[in-house]
Amino acid sequence: MAKSRILVIDDEDLMREFVEELLVRAGYRVDSVSNGADGMALLEKHSFDVVVTDLKMTPMDGLQVVQQTRAISPTTHVIVMTAYGTVDTAVAAMKEGADDYILKPFSPEELELTVERSLHQQQLIEENEYLRSEVNAKYDFDAMIGDSAAMKSMYDQIQKVAQSKSTVFIRGESGTGKELVARAIHFAGPRADKPFIKVNCAALSAGLLESELFGHEKGAFTGAHDKKIGRFELADGGTLLLDEVSEMSMELQPKLLRALQEREIDRVGGADPISVDTRIVATSNRDLEKEVADGNFREDLYFRLNVIPIELPPLRDRREDVPGLIEHYINHFASENGRGTMSIASDAMKRLKAYHWPGNVRELQNSVERAVVLSDGNELKAGDFALLDGGGAAMTSDKGGVRAGMTVAEMEKQLIFATLEACSDNKTQASDMLGISVRTLRNKLNEYGA
Repeated sequence: MAKSRILVIDDEDLMREFVEELLVRAGYRVDSVSNGADGMALLEKHSFDVVVTDLKMTPMDGLQVVQQTRAISPTTHVIVMTAYGTVDTAVAAMKEGADDYILKPFSPEELELTVERSLHQQQLIEENEYLRSEVNAKYDFDAMIGDSAAMKSMYDQIQKVAQSKSTVFIRGESGTGKELVARAIHFAGPRADKPFIKVNCAALSAGLLESELFGHEKGAFTGAHDKKIGRFELADGGTLLLDEVSEMSMELQPKLLRALQEREIDRVGGADPISVDTRIVATSNRDLEKEVADGNFREDLYFRLNVIPIELPPLRDRREDVPGLIEHYINHFASENGRGTMSIASDAMKRLKAYHWPGNVRELQNSVERAVVLSDGNELKAGDFALLDGGGAAMTSDKGGVRAGMTVAEMEKQLIFATLEACSDNKTQASDMLGISVRTLRNKLNEYGA
């Protein structure tokens, strides 16, 4: 495990040296200074996990150290050292933003325990801040719908895979529910009470993705004003979903390979490796064997990811699940939009079951939501589903449709606009349905001036 970095500030030489020696022996990287001004100068230049400061100092006292640390590096925790007779001052320091205090004289064990407690609290805060940005819904087998033979086989596979630590590679067309399966694997296994963290490899440039995955130290690059904990560390003990891993750049792939092989990472700008116990689940809607053959993906990384492959069937291959999915989403969106009890006409259900569903479950979900919101009555009819216009043979939009004599470029443009319309302009969903990266989609839209 990488050593946490601690800054000790005390104007008494003996006490400062005592604290520094104890923390170095405990395995931490320690810098020490004799006054608050020098301490704040170091904090401006480097990342520290914890500051341990005396309260009674001149000219800058411990309260000022707490205040300035909060301003310079809000994620750095502060522990104040104080004598028995000045507990009130320590409490005042806590009100100013100190995270803990320790009373002098203290034993080595007391100091180590206080620092460990502060570091643990810091880790929990970082994890919770990320998790609060994620959807709080619980994903398990209850969220997966379907009684077809293909789905029953999938449930059995998930139960077996969930109990292992092995890397899982989930393949399937866009919209088949790869993330849902990844979450089911996590929540059905022994890591269910640990973090489930996701990163979309298609949505970020190589530089940003490296920082997002592995984190960075303060000052590692322009704009790195503070230390950042990466997704690998946030998912320590839990599961990290590498969504659309096939979109990862060639220059970043060796670093991911090392993380998988060695179970350790390097923060950007960091000096020491960080050990992680992170279970990896990767997804792709591309043929990764072809990407390897074309030189777009490392073969050794492919083998590291493809330990346990899971293939998701497209919706057209399990049409018997369509009625159950439609009824589920009708009830869900009717309740969400205050529409009361709603149903679907038998002829509409028959036509939807026969539809090809190129966008799979995601297309079905979007289609039902639109029908529920825009329908005039409580029974959905075929006319409420835009994709059934013309028998569902082609996708159309206000910007045009497929017609004889169109060029391939024009057809591509209309398909992109129609897919964006079907996804309510959600570019991530649209790129998934189209089988392209978000960056490619944005480049296309820039070409169209849209």
